[in-house]
Amino acid sequence: MATKKSSSKGTKDDPWQLKTPPGTADYTMYRDDTSDPPLLVCQVGSTKLTYLARVLEDLPAMLTKHGDWMPLGSADEQKDAAEGTVEAWGRSESNPVKGWYGQKKGYRGRLAMYVPPLCELLGTVELEHNAKNNRVRAKGK
Repeated sequence: MATKKSSSKGTKDDPWQLKTPPGTADYTMYRDDTSDPPLLVCQVGSTKLTYLARVLEDLPAMLTKHGDWMPLGSADEQKDAAEGTVEAWGRSESNPVKGWYGQKKGYRGRLAMYVPPLCELLGTVELEHNAKNNRVRAKGK
């Protein structure tokens, strides 16, 4: 169930329409280049999350270097992320931003749930779509 190509522009007025990796929830994302630094704005129901937009380049680059499938390991900010997962990388002091890509305190987690489907839509990663325990890898690996 690969994400279909989108005609959306990824703007506030024309956001990307996405589904979580298991396909159980719909959400939208758009890139806000007017903020400093640029952000991805993710709307899930009434909840708004924001992530540094540079994750769209940093995540595929990390996965290319990793060279194989990596578990998503999505978790809320208040829960620890399992080692060796995309979620753990998205909070790690050793990632390119030296910490959280998520920007809204209390809602900084779940990067692994919402960002990989957008990367898949943009053609930079391959993503599994199982009921749980999904993985991601750089496109063409």
